Amino acid sequence: MGFLLSRRWVLFAIAVALLAVLAVRLGEWQFHRLADREERNGFIAQNIDADPVPVDRVLSPDEDVPLEREWLRVTATGEYDDAATVVVRYQTRDGQPGVDLVTPLRTDAGAAVLVDRGWLSTPNTGTVPTDLPAPPSGEVTVTGWVRADGSGSSTVVEDGSTRAISSAAIGETVDYPLYEGFVDAETEDPAAGTTLVRTELPDLGNGPHFFYGLQWWFFGLLAVFGFGYLVWDERRRMRRGQAPGKASQESVNTP
Repeated sequence: MGFLLSRRWVLFAIAVALLAVLAVRLGEWQFHRLADREERNGFIAQNIDADPVPVDRVLSPDEDVPLEREWLRVTATGEYDDAATVVVRYQTRDGQPGVDLVTPLRTDAGAAVLVDRGWLSTPNTGTVPTDLPAPPSGEVTVTGWVRADGSGSSTVVEDGSTRAISSAAIGETVDYPLYEGFVDAETEDPAAGTTLVRTELPDLGNGPHFFYGLQWWFFGLLAVFGFGYLVWDERRRMRRGQAPGKASQESVNTP
């Protein structure tokens, strides 16, 4: 087994060890993602069909939406500020391009809540319609689901449009406070003159994380097994009288 101390085999062993460790870590990462998704799905399953509660019991102007409050059903009563409507570009439904319309609903509590009123079909995903359907006028009661703000550069609001909803970014375009997060509208009372397509409910499946984790661990085991096989093959060749250098070269290059 002295050949294992050669430079070639030492480097080969280090590479296999690093590959195996990486595969184990990636597998663990996938299983952590699975656990996070199962936790999220548990909260959503409890929240999505629960009886609605007043929005000010769930959202706050000073507190981000925590995981356990996402997809809670809430009600909010107030008047829409149609002039402050923001168009969310690059929204598709069943492969069709469109936009979402987000309008602040000013409530008697002093703060306004952003309401994603629904989806509107457009010629392409980057189009900002010039003739937007108006929300219901006067006092409106909205029932819908709580959502957390988006993040990153996609939330920047330019010329009344954005790519992701953020109460912080949209709050810079109005002169009144907004609740953190927003609400995906389920119903409006009274209803709007033009009906928009309501939000799509989340997929509560666990996704491919479990099988991805197993695959990464399998790759790690395969790397270790392959190294072990090459060591065994090298010893077998040396016992049959082949030169160590030739045996090592042929073994390492074995597919």
